[in-house]
Amino acid sequence: MNYGYNLKLIRTAELISQKKVAEMFGISRTTYKEYELQNAIIPIKHLILFCSFFEVSVDYVLGFSNNEKYPNANYEVNLNKMGLRLKEFRKENKLTQNSLALELNIARSILSLYENGKFLISTHLLYDICKKYHISADYLLALIDTPKYLEKK
Repeated sequence: MNYGYNLKLIRTAELISQKKVAEMFGISRTTYKEYELQNAIIPIKHLILFCSFFEVSVDYVLGFSNNEKYPNANYEVNLNKMGLRLKEFRKENKLTQNSLALELNIARSILSLYENGKFLISTHLLYDICKKYHISADYLLALIDTPKYLEKK
């Protein structure tokens, strides 16, 4: 993953301090700094909050797209819709829950919980899926309806 640079670039372009972003997340400045340095993976809820605050796409922050914003973007994740999109993506790619779980190195039961809208997918798993399959993170998170797939960078 290479999102730390983009977090810093977006934040500094708006002249916002690390401390202010950390306060928004309810964490210490040091913890937020670790996200920018990529010494810690930014939790998906913080990534979505960051994108909402700065009105940028998750795809842009994660480095999947040069599109900073999507028209009609929504920054509230609907877990059920996210789960359905994850399942739809899996089936379109002719993957079973077992095969995708193995590919992601997670238990099938965890994938099932994501697909059933019980939990928000982790940043790391979202990144891995989107990078390998060129699917939009914003789309999978149900923040946008199009584009679904991204061109290879």
